[in-house]
Amino acid sequence: MTTTQTSVVHDLGTLAHGLSHPARTRCVCEPPQVLADRPDGTVVRSGAIVAKAHAADTDREALAARIALAAAPQLTGILLPPLTAPAPAAPTARPVSLWPLGTPVDPTDPDAAPWAEAADLLARLHRTEPPFPLPPMRGPAKAARAVARMRAALPGDAAVLPVLAGWRALPAWARGEAPAPAHRSRFLCHGDLHLGQLVRHPMPDGPWLLIDVDDAGAGDPAWDLGRPAAWYAAGLLAPDDWSAFLDAYRSARGPAVPAVGDPWPALDVAARALTVQTAAVALAKCAAEQRNPDEHEQLVIESCARIATLPPELAADPAS
Repeated sequence: MTTTQTSVVHDLGTLAHGLSHPARTRCVCEPPQVLADRPDGTVVRSGAIVAKAHAADTDREALAARIALAAAPQLTGILLPPLTAPAPAAPTARPVSLWPLGTPVDPTDPDAAPWAEAADLLARLHRTEPPFPLPPMRGPAKAARAVARMRAALPGDAAVLPVLAGWRALPAWARGEAPAPAHRSRFLCHGDLHLGQLVRHPMPDGPWLLIDVDDAGAGDPAWDLGRPAAWYAAGLLAPDDWSAFLDAYRSARGPAVPAVGDPWPALDVAARALTVQTAAVALAKCAAEQRNPDEHEQLVIESCARIATLPPELAADPAS
């Protein structure tokens, strides 16, 4: 960990501890715990408070809108609401947000994964009219960033060719190179859905809520279904889990797919884009860790080769 990273973690821990520890009482708190430390976000917990330092290059105005979204009454019971955040210590400081601690999904118990609950939350989110103007959902931009990271990590390496071929087969809007079509840009979306984005709150067994609004905004609701769809297509998500997810989304009247019939024409582009993103991140990690892809990573990489043979975009699209 660099000196700068150590300083950020220390400052976040101090901030979270100051808010979680009762005033004028003897401190018996456990040391602050680092939950994540990546360039796009450092997350530290103390007691029941979570402090997050967002990326240094974060669009602060857009972030403020996204945090306000999580606090909006219309999103109660869907998004975890934030706590009041302090102003940064200096204009160059990383923006900081504060959140209540929730119980995350247990990664050691895949049979208990809340796929149906996640789908219900997404459908409710997608059906909610944005309460105020929002920036675009950042899913395509995040996929483009993952591909750029892969290219930088493995310049000229043949291992990236299937992923790049799958990337080039996507329409420009899904690569973040052009505005999304109008009928894909008006829904309220999370932008980065996976099981790590759900917690129970209040702890320990409150209702499931979506967290991490850094990529939220207006966009194509199919993007939020794209990662589970991609995992299912690659054989990484069991058919029963996929069925539970899709059935719950449809039961909650989610607008990303038709109420009956084949959902794949609506999900195709998003699923392909998330497959490429996942493969690109995997290859970049493998390069950093000087190892070969594991079995799951290899399945996603091989899926990119199949994606490259598909037409750029299927015509059917019910999100309109």
